[in-house]
Amino acid sequence: MRDRVVWLGTLLYATIFTLLGAVKYAGHHNLVDFGIFEQTTASAFGCFCNTIEGSHWAYHFSPILYVIGATLWVARSPLTLVALQSVACALVAPPVAAIVAARSDVRTARLAALIVWLYPALAGLAFVDFHENVFAPAAVAWMLWAFDSGRWRLTMLFALAALAVKEDQAVFLLIAGALGAWRFRGTTMGRTALAVACASVVVLVWFYVDIQPAAAVASHWAPQRFYAWTPSDIRALVPGGIAARIGFILLAFVPLLFLPFRSRMMWLAAAPLAEVLLSRMPTTFTMGTHYAGAWTGYVLVPFALALRRIEPRRAHRLAFAVVALCVLELLVANPLHPGINLRPPSARDAQLDAFLATLPRNADVATQEEAYTHLALDDPHASLLPELPSKPLDACYVLVDDAFPNSPRLQEYGARLNLLVREGGYTVERRDGAITLYRLTSARRAPGACAAAIRSTP
Repeated sequence: MRDRVVWLGTLLYATIFTLLGAVKYAGHHNLVDFGIFEQTTASAFGCFCNTIEGSHWAYHFSPILYVIGATLWVARSPLTLVALQSVACALVAPPVAAIVAARSDVRTARLAALIVWLYPALAGLAFVDFHENVFAPAAVAWMLWAFDSGRWRLTMLFALAALAVKEDQAVFLLIAGALGAWRFRGTTMGRTALAVACASVVVLVWFYVDIQPAAAVASHWAPQRFYAWTPSDIRALVPGGIAARIGFILLAFVPLLFLPFRSRMMWLAAAPLAEVLLSRMPTTFTMGTHYAGAWTGYVLVPFALALRRIEPRRAHRLAFAVVALCVLELLVANPLHPGINLRPPSARDAQLDAFLATLPRNADVATQEEAYTHLALDDPHASLLPELPSKPLDACYVLVDDAFPNSPRLQEYGARLNLLVREGGYTVERRDGAITLYRLTSARRAPGACAAAIRSTP
């Protein structure tokens, strides 16, 4: 844990991904989640809400976001979220290296850290839009390192950090704690595992019985769209659905030479992997999404436990092979999608940012992803165009930028917006090249609700 090489690598990894994330943000390549978490963390000590979900408590148990909110209070910038995400993913390597070093040599431990930094699933997580899930792998890895080294106080501390990330971690830690309590029964660490399981039960009951019902505007089960299987979903499993899931397993474990399966601790990854594989939607088992945060920590620690049991010279050869496979996957199936997400900011980016800077403060504006993610941190009223044409639109302003024709929300709602304009519900307020700002003209809002914003329009 005192290896300077590992800590310098951690710093380098965090710096690289912070810079990559800054380029992505400057090019307006962030999507819905980034804006949601900007608004949620910016309001952490207020409503803890955003314009898409309402209260974030209605969907997830994520007190970790209060820490992010406090950091934003000191450094109020979208890049603060980018940097924190990069640091969180970088911090997976030190505990993995320490687990290896406890039973093997320094070189093997350093190679294990290098593998963590090159692991495609973790790289995709470090680069995807900010999400609470990004903090889970590090919390889990540090918790399991502490448990492996017999540090019960640190085990509890990092377990609480994992529980603060998201409610699914409570399910995973309930299972892990129960297994650990049985395996190490009668010992201090066995009692620690039991305490982790009990804390997980408290979180689950507290969230689902008290917090979520109080925050939700209607009774709902948040993950329904992922697990509400229909007969057509079941039919789609053969052959496409099964093939996609097999492809995911290969992308996750071929770079690691399936070494995690040589450790009994791999059983801890069963529930996190089931969460993503049992979804009817492929988003959860697609590399380069935040869902990797649910399982990567539970996979990389068993990898470390397996690697450290191998004789050092053979472990070095295997580690170099793993490094080569990780690099190969990054070359042929890069979850960062650099061809799409990484390019120098262009004239259209500068034009959109300049236009957004002229909007009234706290404007009630509905827009597409490219603008929403650049407004959300400082505008609690900024929202997205509706996802479906059947949904109503009554924002005071609507902003569209046709210079971003691939914007999902613009494609989904553009035709409906054009109809609303033709019917007189919205009128053009300003235009600047491909950017158009519309103003509400119909009486669907209370009289005077948009007046202050309209008078403030440059």
